[in-house]
Amino acid sequence: MESNLPSEQIQFTDFLKVDIRVGTIIKIEDFPEARKAAYKLEIDFGPLDKKRSSAQITQNYSKDDLLGKQVIAVVNFPPKQIGKFISEVLTFGLPDENGTVILTQPTGKVPNGSKLY
Repeated sequence: MESNLPSEQIQFTDFLKVDIRVGTIIKIEDFPEARKAAYKLEIDFGPLDKKRSSAQITQNYSKDDLLGKQVIAVVNFPPKQIGKFISEVLTFGLPDENGTVILTQPTGKVPNGSKLY
């Protein structure tokens, strides 16, 4: 489990380098090759096109729960190889009281590709 201590301080200009956007999950597949139970997600970021992400969220979400949900993700990290899968974005989540991931989502519908500010 992650530390609850604050991270090292950064400058605001550092934060501005992180491109955080909203997208809608349009496709979900099981990811049996992952070390921990996970799904392969395809997320529509509107003008940024579709991107793929791997997410360890199987404990709290079924595939039916996820289809059509909007999520928040970092879209400007380099792609990361996870087994035979290439993850293109980092989907945000927070641990619940059991340490399993709850997705970070907007509280209302917003256009895909909208940037967090």
